[in-house]
Amino acid sequence: MSTPSSSRRFARISFIALSLLALFPGAAQAIFNPVRSYEGDTFFDRWDFYGNVDNTTWGGWVTKLSLTIWWTVGRVVLDARSGAVWLSRYDSCVLEPESERQLQLQTRPVPKGCNVTYQDRNNATSKKLAFINGAGNAIVKVDNSSVLSPPLAMGDVVNRDSIRLTSLDSYPIGSLIIIDVLHVPFGCSVWPSFWTYGIQEEWPSAGEIDIIEAINQMDHNQIALHTRGGCSQSPPPMGVQAQTGNTIEGDCSTDRGCIVAETKPNSYGAGLNAAGGGVYAVQMALSGIYVWFWSRPDIPQNILQSTATSTMDVTSWGIPTASYPNTTCDMETFFPPQNLVLLTTLCGVWAGVPDIYQSTCKTPTGSCFNDNVLGPASNFDQAYWEIRYIRTFLADDAPPIPPQWATTSSSSPSSTAGSTSPTEGAGSGGSVTGGTGVRPPVANSNSKALRAGGGSLGFGGVGALMMFLLGAMMMLG
Repeated sequence: MSTPSSSRRFARISFIALSLLALFPGAAQAIFNPVRSYEGDTFFDRWDFYGNVDNTTWGGWVTKLSLTIWWTVGRVVLDARSGAVWLSRYDSCVLEPESERQLQLQTRPVPKGCNVTYQDRNNATSKKLAFINGAGNAIVKVDNSSVLSPPLAMGDVVNRDSIRLTSLDSYPIGSLIIIDVLHVPFGCSVWPSFWTYGIQEEWPSAGEIDIIEAINQMDHNQIALHTRGGCSQSPPPMGVQAQTGNTIEGDCSTDRGCIVAETKPNSYGAGLNAAGGGVYAVQMALSGIYVWFWSRPDIPQNILQSTATSTMDVTSWGIPTASYPNTTCDMETFFPPQNLVLLTTLCGVWAGVPDIYQSTCKTPTGSCFNDNVLGPASNFDQAYWEIRYIRTFLADDAPPIPPQWATTSSSSPSSTAGSTSPTEGAGSGGSVTGGTGVRPPVANSNSKALRAGGGSLGFGGVGALMMFLLGAMMMLG
């Protein structure tokens, strides 16, 4: 016979169980079918190489006719004829009007990164900034061989070459994305990111998911969602651990997004690379968006043993680093199909902000641009991605992948990235210890996306819920 106390305990457990079901309503489906594997000699074949200066990411707003930002020292210059402005925190960049309409007075964005020039595929291959190494892994790197001279005249722009890739495929709700990295760029001034965004609407209306993003000598990864107003990260029910990371910002419509900081060791920087890298995964579900990270020794067996044609089951993965349940963010509304983006920029309004930069980088002048972009090319020996693969999956009940979006790349899609010696682009993690840093308000790229629906799923919720209920029953005796 049950006692009043046991009945009360059972009622509390039932309430929490129902809350879990509310958090993860689509948890019954956890098997994903393979869609595409970006790996090996064909890794680069379904990516667009953005061949331009870093003028696609923003940080702040200004009303101008046209905007040119150049490097100088401690001065602010305004040219009323051209609308040229220099702001010390942004270092160097050029942004030209994109159309006749933009010549009219209107609110225009101020670039955030802008100390790099992204290379098209032909240049990326010839300069050996994007290639497949002897181990069969993709190398995507910042130029670490050129010596750059300071600008000689006002208006001159000095950028270091880098790479920005955008996938030709879009992934709807119901998708699972896994990236296995052996090395991620890091070091003073370095700002790498692997993220998703919608491509058919202005940012942030079509959403953005930052999967890997950190700066300088940070020692941990930060995950974030970016949306228009109306989406936030809801706290879990009392007694429920929905994620292992620490929430820094809960409102996804702020410029810096709703941020979760990784708490597991070796998620970024020297520690990650010394440990042999790791695996990051993101599940986009109607029930929410969930992101996991595992250092190389902790990667789940079903990922380690998988191939490009394997299905994937997420039920054994445990609690994610970041959990964004749909209780306060309708995923179908805020996250239409997403394209993948992989890039490395330099300085800008996160890595280059003086207080943040100097918290982990003690360089001669304290200037991100002067001491790094213009510094020795060897500053960027660690500024490269080495990627085993990026694999994408769809649940059975998810909508089909949308048609390929039109590429604007000037390079041939059928060409292959340059094959090189086994050691080209390789390197090992350094011994620098990372600091901490919280991303300040920064808006990312103007985004566009398609509208989509479908795709239930939660992060292996059935297994987690059953374990929880079993433990509760045992407690009741």
